[in-house]
Amino acid sequence: MELLLPHWLRPAWLLLAPLLGWLLWQLWHRERRAGRWQQILPSAFHSLLLTRSNGRGNRLPWIALGLAWLLALLALLGPSWQQLEQTVGKPADPLVIIIDLTPQMLAGDTPPNRLEQARRKILDLLEARRDAQTAVVVYAGSAHVLVPLSDDTATTHNLLDALKPSIMPEPGQRADLAVAKALDLLHQGARDQGRLLLITGALSETERSAIARQLGRQGERLLMLGMGTSQGAPIVQEGGGYRLDDQGAIILSRLDDAGLRRFADQIGARYAPWRLDEGDLRTLDLLDAPQHLREEDGEFVRLAHWLDQGHWLLLPLLLLAACAGRRGWLFCLPLLMVLPQPGYAWSFDDLWLRADQQGQRLLDAQRPAEAAQRFSDPLRQGHALYQAGDYPAAAQRFAQGDSAADHYNRGNALAQAGDLQAALEAYDQALVLQPELPQALHNRTLIENLLREREEEQQHDDSPSSSSTPEPSAAGSPGQEGQERDADNSPEGESLETDDASTAPASGTASESDSEQPAHATAQPADALGDERRQALEQWLRQIPDDPAELLRRKFRYEQHTRNPQR
Repeated sequence: MELLLPHWLRPAWLLLAPLLGWLLWQLWHRERRAGRWQQILPSAFHSLLLTRSNGRGNRLPWIALGLAWLLALLALLGPSWQQLEQTVGKPADPLVIIIDLTPQMLAGDTPPNRLEQARRKILDLLEARRDAQTAVVVYAGSAHVLVPLSDDTATTHNLLDALKPSIMPEPGQRADLAVAKALDLLHQGARDQGRLLLITGALSETERSAIARQLGRQGERLLMLGMGTSQGAPIVQEGGGYRLDDQGAIILSRLDDAGLRRFADQIGARYAPWRLDEGDLRTLDLLDAPQHLREEDGEFVRLAHWLDQGHWLLLPLLLLAACAGRRGWLFCLPLLMVLPQPGYAWSFDDLWLRADQQGQRLLDAQRPAEAAQRFSDPLRQGHALYQAGDYPAAAQRFAQGDSAADHYNRGNALAQAGDLQAALEAYDQALVLQPELPQALHNRTLIENLLREREEEQQHDDSPSSSSTPEPSAAGSPGQEGQERDADNSPEGESLETDDASTAPASGTASESDSEQPAHATAQPADALGDERRQALEQWLRQIPDDPAELLRRKFRYEQHTRNPQR
């Protein structure tokens, strides 16, 4: 009997039942007022010419109305016969993606190249995993952590676009070093739980032996996605042309499908060749929902949730409402089921590429303004707007981030827009989060010099003797010469810790100076600066690095130099 009785989610609606019952009783027993015809016609003709006020036919609408009210009231009460259990926690399925970043990944047998197809696969995988923890490791002759274990997919999206073989400091192919680093990430952040996804086209015998030794009896943790085709294709160099061997012949890179499959069988791993659809990821069970949840604050919290099933009562209610309408209106009921959809501009690329992928293609095609409209991530929009020359809008996008790299990029955009005081404050916020950031220190010094010279010129113009004393040229001022020397001899910077700021959340907060800008912080018109001073400013602005790939290259080079100081 308890199974038949529902659980009511909103019992307070029962208070409406007495009011509805009283209204229905009043409608049922109401007396019809005498009309004008009852007064004119003799009573003998009332039964023939007029409808009886208390006939059975007139009470049928009130029965239908009472039934409709009852159905609506039951739907509002929220009946439920099914209870669901929900667990508070995020999916516990740690995954470390290992990407081959050797020149072989530029082969065009998976158009446009293997690296681009691998990037798209990873983006699809991140979208499917949502809140699950994912890390990314890249390797060539050395291995480096691109993104640590995190559920922040936006950061991974930004850094994947900057990947190319030229950022790797060591030539060669050492997938075993990447596997060792991936296992270390799982040991530190996931209690040695999780899986590895190796994306490559081939493995040498040395790499296979080392990987088998590192995994031991846990070879099932390794998943391999073979990039490329057995027919192969030439390796296109980043500067153009094809990669050649020592004899001058074009190198043809092929997918070692048989070798990778044989190695997977030997250690108990799983292997799938690249496919254009999601079949390869499904073969590796990477799109299945995780079976476990990771703990939040040390324990699981299970919640009992009743499923609201009152919406099923709306179907007979719609039929009653249709019958109460005018004749012919029942045929319009299917039209009500078709809800208006918002209109969007559609293109053929929408069938195959996400908006961010379309934006990246536009950015590669030197169309940054259009790319900014496609990107959904504010930081990627900021990079596109910066390349398009819309520096104020780029600064607004970078302001939505709170890492050292975000504040540094915002300072660059503000400096390009001419708002030097605000750029100085942005560099200060970047240095609060990352004190040893050489680019921010260098750019902040140059901005201070420019602001100091501007104040000196203003004081000189306001002095009484300025009208009789000729003003020295900007090119001959000591401050300007020092600035030009600093611009010419600016250090490259071996340690670029700001790269880590883009892969981890900022540990500090913005200073109060960001919200209390002085009144003179607004940008001056371009005509207010002298020609020579404007040229010096433009020369300095051109030195500001804004290429994330270059930042990654320097970061990896510094990490490799720290491991092997003799190189």
